[in-house]
Amino acid sequence: MSEHPAITDSHCHLDFPDFDGQQAQIIENALAAGVTRMVTICTRMDAEPKVRAIAETHAPVFYAAGVHPMRAHEEPLVPVDTLIALSQHPKFVGIGETGLDYHYTAETAQVQQDSLRNHIAAARETGLPLIIHARAADDDMARILTEEYRNGAYTCVMHCFSSSAELARAALELGFYLSMSGIAAFPKSQELRDIFAAAPVDRILVETDSPYLAPPPHRGKRNEPAYTAHTARVGAEVFGMDYADFAAQTQANFDRLFTKAAAYEAT
Repeated sequence: MSEHPAITDSHCHLDFPDFDGQQAQIIENALAAGVTRMVTICTRMDAEPKVRAIAETHAPVFYAAGVHPMRAHEEPLVPVDTLIALSQHPKFVGIGETGLDYHYTAETAQVQQDSLRNHIAAARETGLPLIIHARAADDDMARILTEEYRNGAYTCVMHCFSSSAELARAALELGFYLSMSGIAAFPKSQELRDIFAAAPVDRILVETDSPYLAPPPHRGKRNEPAYTAHTARVGAEVFGMDYADFAAQTQANFDRLFTKAAAYEAT
């Protein structure tokens, strides 16, 4: 057992080729670093069986499924009923990732928005948290999240948050959560750290988004769930907390948002 405070990697991609054949070792590394739970995220429907199998094979791993906004134009619009049906699996704990990304794929904005609204409907229906990817689309993201919330409440995490202070405020006003990735630990990310520092600490999660965005001292290398601990230590500094206290706070936050994962563990 790890002697490190327990934390959760709320967003990783254990099905990606970077981890092929190595999942057992990667999970062992995570446990040794105090990362006791991981949520592995499906980004396209044809990958869902592989993602589900990883969660079924490894006790510390939960999963979520959705269609990444950059992939939304590559397949038929995912029906709300499909997402609801997938949510019946005991280790399926969130809807997504979904969202808007106009950085590379602005020409598919409308299909991204349609896909996002279907994911929101599934999150509202299932009670599971929505997992949002947002890049270069702050105005539309804030507008759609707010419009849809008025149509019926749902819960949400802004994964790998690195957008504007305005989008952070809009999300927090809706009761949503912000997740810290390795980007928040980069030396030049002080403006982002200031955005996190202005947020309530009971609305903060930590993640890797591995295999991407490794925090220092592993920047530029393949990221993995064990490195959540490096980002969490930066998070503790941002909030002026002891690492153990910050870790415990993020665990409580995760349990409050990802209630199905918390209940599964409790049983």
